[in-house]
Amino acid sequence: MPLLIKAAAIALAVLIGNVTAPLIDVGADAAGSIMRELASARGVSDFNRAISWYVKRNTDNKQPILAPDQHLIENYNAFYLDVNHGDTVDEKVLYLTFDAGYENGNISKILDVLCDEDVPAAFFILENLIKSNPELVKRMADEGHFVCNHTMKHRDMSRVDSLDEFSRELAGLEALYSETIGGEMKRFYRPPEGRFDENNLKFADELGYTTVLWSLAYADWDNEKQPDPESAKKKILENTHNGAIVLLHPTSATNAKIMSDLIRSWREMGYSFGTLDMLYKKGVPKSNWRDLK
Repeated sequence: MPLLIKAAAIALAVLIGNVTAPLIDVGADAAGSIMRELASARGVSDFNRAISWYVKRNTDNKQPILAPDQHLIENYNAFYLDVNHGDTVDEKVLYLTFDAGYENGNISKILDVLCDEDVPAAFFILENLIKSNPELVKRMADEGHFVCNHTMKHRDMSRVDSLDEFSRELAGLEALYSETIGGEMKRFYRPPEGRFDENNLKFADELGYTTVLWSLAYADWDNEKQPDPESAKKKILENTHNGAIVLLHPTSATNAKIMSDLIRSWREMGYSFGTLDMLYKKGVPKSNWRDLK
C-alpha cells in the first residue's frame, strides 16, 4: 500500500479515535508527523494528544529508535526498554511481559513452560481475569511472577482526563486483587492497546506507578488468525535486541506452542531474563530473580 494511502488511513483512524494497534508499517517518523499535524488541525495540545504506541523495528538485533514525539515518555516514570542494556553492552537481558484479560487454556500452558524453564515474567491483567480465574492469578504470584495493572475494563485511557477517574481504573483493580488474591499488585502499569496521552503518564507517575510499554511485539492477539509457529518464532528472534521489553499475549495458541523453543533460543543467543524492578537496578544478578519477589 503506498505511503500516502497508509497515512490517510492512520489520520482517519486517529480522527475517529479508533487507533487500536501499534503503528509499524508506515515507519516511526511518518506516523509521528501525521499525528502531530492532525492534532494541530483539531486544536489538541501536545499534553492531551492521544498516542498509540508503536516501534520502528531495527535490523541486526539492534534496539528500535523512537520517533521525536515519543521521547516524552522520558519525562516520566516510563520505560519501553532497558536503557542500561544497550547495543554496546556485553551483558544481554530481556524482559518477558504478557497482557492477559481472560483464560482460554493457553495461559496455564505458558505458566507451565515458565516454571519448567525457571523464567520470570510480568502479567498485566484485567478485572475479568481476577473474577473468572482467581486461582490462575494466584498461581502467577505464587510462582514469583509480577502481577501488574492493565486497568479494570481495558478502556482507552487517552480519553481519561482527570486524576480521579484515572485512579479509579487502577485502584479498583488493586482493591479487587487484594480482596480476591491477597497481597498487593506490583506497581507497574500498561495502558490498554498502548493508547495514552501525556496526562496518563503524569497521572501514573503521581500515583506511584511505572508505565511499561514495549520494544518488541508482533500480531499475536487474534485467536482466529494465529500466525504460523515457525514464522512467528523467526520474526521474534530476528527482532530481539538487548534490553528488550517483549510484549506477548498469553491467550495465543502460537505463543503457547513456541514458548519453550523461544526461551531456549534466547538463552543460546546469550540472553538472561530480568524482572521489571531491575529496570532501576543496574548490576542486580539476573540469576537471583526469585529472591526479589
